[in-house]
Amino acid sequence: MKSQALRADILMLITAMIWGAAFVAQRLGMDAIGPFLFSGLRFCIGALVLLPLVLRRGQTAPQPFNRGLLLGGAALGLALTIGINLQQVGLLFTSVTNSGFITGLYVIIVPLLGLLFGHRTGLGTWLGACLAVIGMFLLSVGDNFQVASGDWLQLAGALVWGVHVLLVGYFASRYDPVRLACLQFAVCGVISLVTALIVEEVHLAAILKAGPALLYGGIVAVAIGYTLQVVAQKHAIASHAAIILSLEAVFAAIAGALFLDESLHPRGYLGCALMLAGMLVAQLWPQKAVTEARPA
Repeated sequence: MKSQALRADILMLITAMIWGAAFVAQRLGMDAIGPFLFSGLRFCIGALVLLPLVLRRGQTAPQPFNRGLLLGGAALGLALTIGINLQQVGLLFTSVTNSGFITGLYVIIVPLLGLLFGHRTGLGTWLGACLAVIGMFLLSVGDNFQVASGDWLQLAGALVWGVHVLLVGYFASRYDPVRLACLQFAVCGVISLVTALIVEEVHLAAILKAGPALLYGGIVAVAIGYTLQVVAQKHAIASHAAIILSLEAVFAAIAGALFLDESLHPRGYLGCALMLAGMLVAQLWPQKAVTEARPA
């Protein structure tokens, strides 16, 4: 069990790194195409990349696409569609760094929502979440921070991401995570593309111009990143997963500084340290409490 938990933590940390860098690709991609078209294309690419693996698993470990699996994929896909498009549109009106911070607020939203479903949240998780939020604040919010329209969209998206993390934790423990991931990508891609055809202009030349960002967003961020999330959460507590995945704010700030010349304040390094401390507190504190309670 410990080895499974460690593997899940490592996979989620890799996922956070991939997602953090994806904020840059999302911003650059919208220099050529609209937000819904970018989301639709990259999630369709992700689904297509994952499809051969799904077909191969169907031969080695047959499992029918039953009603529960289809409903799970649809629920995940709908939450993913709302969350990613709120984030994508919000990036038009705010910085990558602010977006990473505000999106990461789901680290607090997840345990709060979990209480509604009867999840137990230990003191270590709350302390870790608070440290992570303070760290994200120091990392991302400058002295003249203002709540722009894009920031409000990111905040709404953070609520949806909290729901998505809980849904992934619920369905990944019951159904094949790879099939779930492929289904949610397909649902998100189709809904986003249909929306783009209605509200945005679609030109082949613009799509080709956004090609590099789409390839990173579709292959790396979606096919690899989101699939790793589903696989990892099969053996992880949702509130703990939120702590680790929230580190995408750190990587988003670093990527923004490297590729978009967004400045990283000196206190941002303190924010990174606090977020790492929050992750460790959330992971180690509950384990210690359980160990001490066993003799009684």
